[in-house]
Amino acid sequence: MTPYPSLPAGRNRTGAWTRLLAFLFAACAAPLALPGSEPAPPRGFAGFQALDPALLPALEPVPSVPGRPRVLLLGDSISIAYTLAVRAHLEGRATVHRPPENCGSTAYGLERLADWLGTGPWAVIHFNFGLHDLKYLDAQGNYVSPAEGRQVASPEEYGRNLRALVRRLRATGAALIFATTTPVPAGTKGRVEGGEAAYNEVALAVMREAGVTVDDLHAFVRGRLAGLQLPHNVHFTPAGSDELAREVARHITAALDHELPRHH
Repeated sequence: MTPYPSLPAGRNRTGAWTRLLAFLFAACAAPLALPGSEPAPPRGFAGFQALDPALLPALEPVPSVPGRPRVLLLGDSISIAYTLAVRAHLEGRATVHRPPENCGSTAYGLERLADWLGTGPWAVIHFNFGLHDLKYLDAQGNYVSPAEGRQVASPEEYGRNLRALVRRLRATGAALIFATTTPVPAGTKGRVEGGEAAYNEVALAVMREAGVTVDDLHAFVRGRLAGLQLPHNVHFTPAGSDELAREVARHITAALDHELPRHH
């Protein structure tokens, strides 16, 4: 029996996905404190209790299995939505863990990384930051147009933070895989259509410098987003999340095939 909980099948699964995606959109739009503003509300799993945690098994801890490699997924709500499917693809091969929260921006990642990494060990770490760096917020943490607020991080700040994150991730000894940021469509609140391009360019340069493997999820879905991504929304449909999960699992499997002897 699989230790991983799953969403219900059939018609109930569709309804559950609809409610989960509604939650993920709310989580992605949760206020983020800016300098001089009131502190942001807690973003850990405990803060989700009132929002039907039964729909969020991806954020619940899973047991490690002795002798089986441990994989860590780091990312925002896009990754939360594909976590369960990645676990299913890697069932019996690795245990797939993730923090019990939205990993948010690179700055938040630097703040929380020690807690997310714990004591390890990790065979593979698949990570992404981007959508929360490029968004525009006002002083109260609301999503706004560029004219009404400012970005959480400029491309230059994003690059500096990514380099710091990679240095700390590399110290774990894990095989590292960076996932590029998926497309921002037209009409997305607080973000500019195509705004991910400049951030992906920075990220790819950082990963080339550091020799980190890239899982180009942006290229993987670009040009075929109809039916995979929600309209005017950075989030994906169930079919889209399943597609992303297969690609993520493929990259992790390749890393395990290459790295596994080092971890035995």
